[in-house]
Amino acid sequence: MTTTEPSTAATPPFDDVVPHVVQAAGVPVSALVAAAPRPRAVVVALHGGAATSAYYDHPGHPRLSLLRTGAALGFTVLALDRPGYGSSAGHTHGMGRPERRVEVAYAAVEAMLAGRSRGAGVFLVAHSIGCELALRMAVDERGADLLGVELAGTGTQHNPPAHRLMEEWRRGGTRRRPDGRGMRDLIWHPADAYPADVYGGARIGSPAPAYEGDVVRTWTEDFPRLAARVRVPLRFTLGEHEQVWRSGPAALAGTGSLFTASPRVVVDEQAGAGHNTSIGRAAMAYHLKILSFVEECALATRLG
Repeated sequence: MTTTEPSTAATPPFDDVVPHVVQAAGVPVSALVAAAPRPRAVVVALHGGAATSAYYDHPGHPRLSLLRTGAALGFTVLALDRPGYGSSAGHTHGMGRPERRVEVAYAAVEAMLAGRSRGAGVFLVAHSIGCELALRMAVDERGADLLGVELAGTGTQHNPPAHRLMEEWRRGGTRRRPDGRGMRDLIWHPADAYPADVYGGARIGSPAPAYEGDVVRTWTEDFPRLAARVRVPLRFTLGEHEQVWRSGPAALAGTGSLFTASPRVVVDEQAGAGHNTSIGRAAMAYHLKILSFVEECALATRLG
């Protein structure tokens, strides 16, 4: 029997993703924006490490795009280049302080949404190390106004192979990241979960700012502490084939239990996905789940 590669060229009925650059707390911040005319809500997406905002709108694969799918369903989607990426890559002074990163991110969101309708409000989506910024934004005093937060591809316990890489890194006493090839194999497993030209991330890759080394080293301690302070609805996702972090029902439940102050916590395993949930073949399914949760959060604000 002959099989053919499913087409990813079919575009959701929205094709207007626009790059923006704004001045935010003295730093130029870039982003991709897909604006709905009368949005039900605004989704702000924060990419992971060594990538850019194009993680949420991979070139040549509109069907995998959170921006295009979200805008087609009536949500404005704003994918920020996190501090130290994109236009802010040369402006990393002070970014080692978490409060500075939060200040820049919130200022960028405000500048990019100036004059735009926000519908029911702003919802944060984050992947991998981008979850650190999302959680810090959520526990900031301004986070009380968020509709909710979606986190994916993170955790408090590494899978054994990733744990070994991290321990070697720590013992080495260096700021360098773990062995590139070994970590790449974990992040992009399994290869068949991604279109061939997406695998490896060559078209969305970016050097990571130096401060992220400190974020990685302290994350498994910081995550539980921050999670306990989140007071908005929270959704947490791991891919079925996640290799960096411990996954499965017990890991999902354990992570969900950290959000003791959140009024609603949903955990989910995304079938068919690896670590990079927003650019694999399962991205459309994953994004529809996120947007469904945003819709529920928006409805709750109207009924509450």
